[in-house]
Amino acid sequence: MIRAARPGEEAAIDAFLTAHADSSMFLRSNLAAHGLDETEHPHGTRFYITPAIGEFSAIFGRTNDGFLMCQAPQAGPETWRGFADILQGQVILGMTGVDGQVMQALAALELPSDAFRVNHSEPLYRLDLALVQEPQEVTLRAPTPDDLNVLGLWYAQYMRDTGQAGETAADIRTAITRAVEAIAGGQVRLLIEDGQPVAMTGINARVGDMVQLGGVFTPPDRRGKGYARNAVAAQLAEERKTGTRVAVLFANNAAAARSYEAIGFKKVGTYRVAILKRACEIGVAA
Repeated sequence: MIRAARPGEEAAIDAFLTAHADSSMFLRSNLAAHGLDETEHPHGTRFYITPAIGEFSAIFGRTNDGFLMCQAPQAGPETWRGFADILQGQVILGMTGVDGQVMQALAALELPSDAFRVNHSEPLYRLDLALVQEPQEVTLRAPTPDDLNVLGLWYAQYMRDTGQAGETAADIRTAITRAVEAIAGGQVRLLIEDGQPVAMTGINARVGDMVQLGGVFTPPDRRGKGYARNAVAAQLAEERKTGTRVAVLFANNAAAARSYEAIGFKKVGTYRVAILKRACEIGVAA
């Protein structure tokens, strides 16, 4: 049986997710930041659980903006069907999580393959920050309002590169929104050379002493010079000074994977990113 999580179960949910920490960062971060009952913030998450005797056996989530997440390593077909049933009538935009789990969830949701803009697996990496070597003579800073135009262009290119968006007016608005949020949020860093931004890196999930990196980007005309690698290493060194011990991330392409491995990241799994071309109401043909 799958049911909505109840107030007072937050600690037990996090304990279950912590046992699978590397692949549960979005779930854990959203829980820590917004609890169980946030209905306005895009990352506020409705949690669903499958109780076993004295514990949970599976945890699922749907954010307010329609993204699904899961941590259900032992789930069988009946559990995935139950997840699909409980989502009937709800609107979703996509799903992320452990590769095999997401594949089973999408099969249960009966979404056609051509409904997705992106639906692929990516290597999941982990790094103990004690092993990070801080790059020398590197300038890293938070973005400011003066960087808005550059960041808007970068996020538009980043979303095209990763298959998350195209070049429609709505896509451009999304890129600008992300740029504004990057400036306000305090989680993004820019690598600076000769006074100009040449790469960016950011944290898209944070809980306890762990962070998850995302949005790592170098503009096409500056690639192949190690800028992204230096940006990531410098941000991780900065994080280490504040008590962060572990970082995870997933790599969208082989070049990115090589950069992360050069820093010291080790592959610990496979993560799937599935993003629909348009919002879809579960139970209604996509």
